[in-house]
This record gives sequence, C-alpha cells and structure tokens, in this order.
Amino acid sequence: MKYANLWQEELVVSCLFLTEQDGFSFLFLPMQGSESMNKMASILSLLGDDILLRILRSVRSPTDRKSWSLVCKHFYHLEALCKERLQLLRRKMLTRILERYGNLLHLDFSLCPQITDECLEQVARLSGQHLRSINLSKLSCFSHIGLFMLAKGCENLVEIDLSSCSRIGDKEADAISQAKNLQSLKLVKCQQISDLGLVCIAVRCGKLRYLNLKWCVGISDSGIEMVAVKCKELRFLDLSYLQITNKSIASVAQLEYLETLVLVGCVSVDDEGLDFLKDGCKSLQRLDVSKCQNVSCNGIISVTSGSIPLQQLTLAYCVPQVTSAIFASLQKFESLQSIKFDGCEVSSSGLESIGKSCKYLQELSLSKCSGATDEGISLLVAGCRDLRIVDLTCCHNLTDVAVSAIGMSCTNLSCLKMESCSLVTETSLNVLGDNCHFLEVLDLTDSSINNTGLKFISRCSKLTTLKLGICESISDEGLTYIGAHCSDLLELDLYRSAGVGDVGLAAIACACPKLKICNLSYCIAITDESLKSLSQLEGLHNLEIRGCIHVTSAGLSAIAMGCRHLVELDIKRCCCVDDVGLVTLVHCCQNLRQINISYCPISDVGMLALANLSCLQNIKLVHLRNVSLDTFAFGLLACKSLKKIKVLKHLKSLLPPGIFEHLEEQGCRIRWMDKPL
Repeated sequence: MKYANLWQEELVVSCLFLTEQDGFSFLFLPMQGSESMNKMASILSLLGDDILLRILRSVRSPTDRKSWSLVCKHFYHLEALCKERLQLLRRKMLTRILERYGNLLHLDFSLCPQITDECLEQVARLSGQHLRSINLSKLSCFSHIGLFMLAKGCENLVEIDLSSCSRIGDKEADAISQAKNLQSLKLVKCQQISDLGLVCIAVRCGKLRYLNLKWCVGISDSGIEMVAVKCKELRFLDLSYLQITNKSIASVAQLEYLETLVLVGCVSVDDEGLDFLKDGCKSLQRLDVSKCQNVSCNGIISVTSGSIPLQQLTLAYCVPQVTSAIFASLQKFESLQSIKFDGCEVSSSGLESIGKSCKYLQELSLSKCSGATDEGISLLVAGCRDLRIVDLTCCHNLTDVAVSAIGMSCTNLSCLKMESCSLVTETSLNVLGDNCHFLEVLDLTDSSINNTGLKFISRCSKLTTLKLGICESISDEGLTYIGAHCSDLLELDLYRSAGVGDVGLAAIACACPKLKICNLSYCIAITDESLKSLSQLEGLHNLEIRGCIHVTSAGLSAIAMGCRHLVELDIKRCCCVDDVGLVTLVHCCQNLRQINISYCPISDVGMLALANLSCLQNIKLVHLRNVSLDTFAFGLLACKSLKKIKVLKHLKSLLPPGIFEHLEEQGCRIRWMDKPL
C-alpha cells in the first residue's frame, strides 16, 4: 500500500489543478504522518464522483490508473466505471474482467490467440449492451457460431476487425452480417471469403462506412458490385490485390460519399477503369493506385481532369515516369495535401510546378525516385512551406543543398526520412537543428552522419524516433548529446553502428525515460553494462541485441527484472546468453509475445522455460544445437498461443509425426529455413 499512499499525494495535487479549471479551489498544505493522511482523506471526501471521474480520465498511464484503484474501495469502483478500452492478454482473465468492467466500449483480443466461441458468447452476454468495437485480428480458434452470438448479442456493435483470421469464410461472413448497425469492417487477408459471403454482408449491413478487403483474393467483380449497390454510405474502400476488373471501378464510381479508394496491386484495372472515377465519386479525396501495372499516365490524367476534390494521391511504383502532363494536371488541386511518387522517375521542372501550385502540401514521398535532385527539391519547398512529412529514402544524389532548403523553408517539419542519402553531412543537419524545432521522426540510416551532426540534431528536442543504423562515424559522444536534449525519445535504432558503446547507452537510458523501442543489433562494443543501464526503462517493450557477442545472461537478467513489460526480444547470435538468462526472462516478462533465440547456447532447460510464456506468439528457433529433439517437440506443443514459428527444414523429418500439422491446424504459420550452421 505504500504506492497507494504515494499516489494519494499526487492525486490531491491533480485534484487541485483540475478542479481549479472548473471553478473550484482547494488549499493543500503537505503534512507528515497520519495527520497528513487524514487531511487528504477529508479533502477527497469533498469531491463528487463526477469530479473524481474527470480526474481519472486525465490519467493516461495504465500503471498510474492501477495505483488509483488501490487507494480505496470507492476508487476501485470508480476505476471500473471509467474504463472503456481493454486489451486482453490471457484468456483465463476474461470472465473476471468482463464482470468487473461493465461499461467497456472497445475490446482488443488480437494478442490473446485462445479466444473461442465460448469467449465470444461471454462478451455478448456480459458486455453486449455497451460494446461498440472488437478487434479479433490474427485469431483462429473461433467459428461462425461465436461470431453469430457476438453479432446478435451486441446490438450497438459498429466496428469489427477480423484481419488475418485465416479461417474466416462465407459462414463467418454470414454471421457477421447479423450486426446490422456495423459501420466499420476489416477483413484483410481473409482469403476464404467469396462473393457469396460478401453479398451477405452487403445486403444486411447497409450502414457500412469503412470496408477493407485487402488480399481477399476470393472476391471478384460481382461481390464488389453488390457492395456498391447496397452500401451507399461507404466512405473508405480498400480493394488492394483483388482480382477485380474495370467493372468494379464502374460500380464503385457510383458511391456518392466515397472519400478514400485504395487499389494497390489491382493489376487488371487500367486507364479505362480510372476513367469511370472522373465523373463519379464526387467526394473522392484520397486515391491510391500503387503497383497498378496497367495504369498509364493517361489514366492518371483522366482522373485528375474530373471534378473530384483530390487531397491525397499515391502513384508508388505505378507509372515508370511522372510526365510533365501529370504534373500539369495536378496544378489545379490547390488543396492537395499528400503526394507519393515512390519508385517513379520525376523531374526538377515537375517538382517546381508542384511547389508553385500545391501551396498546402503537407506530405511528399520520393522514396527511390530517380531524377530527384537538389534543384528539384529546392524549387518545390520554396513554394510548399507547410510540408510536415518528407520521405527521401534512397535518393542517392541529394546533398546538403536539398536538405538545407527543406530545413529553411519547412519549419513545421515533423518527419524526415533520409535513409541511404550518403552525401548529406552535418552541414545541413545544422540547418535542421536551427529551424525544425517540431521534428519528431528522423531517419538517417546508412548515412555519413558523425558526432557533430548528432550535436546539431539534438537541438530538435521533440524527437521521438531516431534511426541511426549503419552510421559508422557516430560514437558515445554523439549519443550523449541526444540524451542530454531529447528526453521524449520513444524509439532509437542503432543497428550495426559499431562505434556505440556502454557510455552512450547509459546517457540515453538516464535521460530518455520514455524509450520503448531500442535496436542495438550488431553493436559489438556494448556489454552487460549497457543492458543494466537500459533496465531502468520500465516502459521498454521492444529490444534487439542480435549479434552482441559481449552480452551475457547477467545483462539479460537485468533487462528482465527491470523491463517487465517487454513484448519483443531478439537475442539471435548472442553466444554468451544461456539458460540462466532465459529462465529469468520467462519468470519476469510474462507478457513476452515474440522472441528470437536462434544460434544461442540454449539447452533443454531454456526451451522448457519458454513453455511457461502464455502470451508467446512468434518464436524463432534456428540452430539450437543443445536442445534435444524430444524437448524441442514438447516445447512447441506446450506453447498454446503460437502464431508463427521459424525452424530448420530438416526437423520436419526428425520430430515425431503430426506435430507441425497440429500446430498449423491451430492457426500457426511455420516458416521453414534451410540454413547451414
């Protein structure tokens, strides 16, 4: 209860701050011992439940909300009333959670693979009155029976996510269609659904506004035509990688309120299909025709010549060359906010025309664009000064001239990606540091940046994501600058930056308490000291230390004991990490969902320990020479929640028959590797 007592002191301060905004004012004088506690209790008793609930809703941290609920029974009750969202990790907790939290609006089961029909029936019975959305993506243990009970029992259900549910077919689609108030449905990679199942949904779910059918390869033109006829309220439609033709586009063009149409990889759609959009879809704002190989410049020009209010256009890997005619056709869209030309050839004159006409452009992506030059970028940003997101990945010819122009013109920049822009130096990074104070995401992977450049970049104090992989010229000195000024850092990628060591990581760990994702793979200079430093980051949930040969079980044990919320871990080729570290990890990090222990000296003890991870979904087990075949087989069968496994191909004939078939029946995908040791 000491944490609850500490929380009470913070709580009263929060009460004072929040209630003053509502016209209340309390005077709190800190005191010691029981007198202080009595005083706090008397103050809290003056606050009504409505004010206490408003205070609780302002508390974002799950740990802090838990502390709130431990203060007293009344707070415990209020916390249950206030909770609207829940992400379940363990099936055995479902009944207790649903009974405690009676006002849940949003349920996320995507990280709990053992959800069955019985579980969905419980949801319908205990939360049906309030539930508005449910995420069942990547699950495979329920059937049409559970979905039917869910749809019938949750009358107010408006959103369902069934993405990557491998067993979803027409029976399940028919069950889903019972949710007649459904407005959002995600069926990504539900490859067993055919036109018959989609028709059931279209006929009964006329209120649909969002429909994602990406990779639903069993669906053809007839299914899409019925959707267009019955679901007149659609605002978002993703038909990526479907074997549809121009007939589907003709039908979709009749959707009066459609705002977003995604056609990535629709290879049977051509210019004739896009021509239907020109006079239809009067509300269309976002169009994505990436990888549509049969669409030419004429098709793009046809769309833009119509009266659609286009705001976002994505042509990635579509037309080999963005011609001057396409650039000219875009000039009338003054409100255009996003353009993506990834993988296309562009010209300086074309980029200049965009800069002159699209003054409100906020996102520009030129990843792997040949023809992107300093001149073209400079001319574009001279006009598009409101750019927030710029992607220049693999634009190998760009130099400091282009980046300096971006820094001086686009002072509201929030994201800049420059992977493999090896000609960019600290000169332009100095300009970014001086001008781009709102920069949050910066990717300098595989660049020539040095410590001086990091010093300049550290002036961008709002950085949350910094990627410095394969930056051979940086060292602890540069990381110290980042740690000293970028305290909001959430993600740091130092993949193969061999000059980084324990001192730099200590500076980051000490000054960046919010860090959640850290990639140190093949940073061969780091030792257990780095992991001991990182162990103070309680919120760390993704750590990659692949190939860190000086890291031992002592360092991994430190991480396990300090970072108990760890979700993903990669210790591949960590040759000094053995069973001791793995056993400690399993004991402390029960929420671990993904782990790579390939090439590690793990024995039967470590393999058996993994079987105790009830949330483990993705595991890579290549070349574990010290694990016996019997233990290997037992470990795989004992991990009930596995979704993905990576193993050596020759094990298929060595392990007892039926093991891998059993895993596949449970929805686990097996990736066979044929790698020599």
